[in-house]
Amino acid sequence: MTKAALLELEPRKTPQQSRSVATVEAIHDATIQVLLKDEPDRLTTVRVAERAGVSVGTLYQYFPNKQALLFAVLERHLLGTAKALEDACAANHFQPLEVMMDEVVNRFIDAKLVDRDTSVALYRIAAEAGGNLILERTRKRYETAMTAMLQTANLPASADVNYMVHMIYLTMAGTIRGHLESSAPPRMTRKLREHLAKLLVAYCKAV
Repeated sequence: MTKAALLELEPRKTPQQSRSVATVEAIHDATIQVLLKDEPDRLTTVRVAERAGVSVGTLYQYFPNKQALLFAVLERHLLGTAKALEDACAANHFQPLEVMMDEVVNRFIDAKLVDRDTSVALYRIAAEAGGNLILERTRKRYETAMTAMLQTANLPASADVNYMVHMIYLTMAGTIRGHLESSAPPRMTRKLREHLAKLLVAYCKAV
């Protein structure tokens, strides 16, 4: 993505006062509500503004176009997931590997399941919303946090921690997305937590 294209996706301004913050939150929430109700291609800034109870002019004060709005909503969701994973990693330095992977997997899944329908809806609009750029930003945060945690684990000195972390991230992200998009029942989510953690522990010990 070019610098010019990126600038078109960035918010026009950041809310400072509590009223402005509440307005942007309402716009974000309305965007999700419209996405959940209809197909992504039916989402318009007019419909979002109506749902949020603000004028289109107010929406445009913050977001220059539909793509910028989707970008902001997706970014908020993914940054929340990144923060959950960072917190889990920071809290589990020097723990046994089994504890590390169990905590990371569970916090990642919890963040995605806060609102399962929203997570699935955002997967659908990721490409249009500049998802690759946001994923790159958040992936770096995930990997930095996991690297710092795994460096405190009892791993062989020869272990390539950076690549291990990369594989852990890809495995978690791909597996959880597939699980959410498959509409699996709650009992399968419980199995996912257990099996994914075991899979990652086995991988770390094998390499």
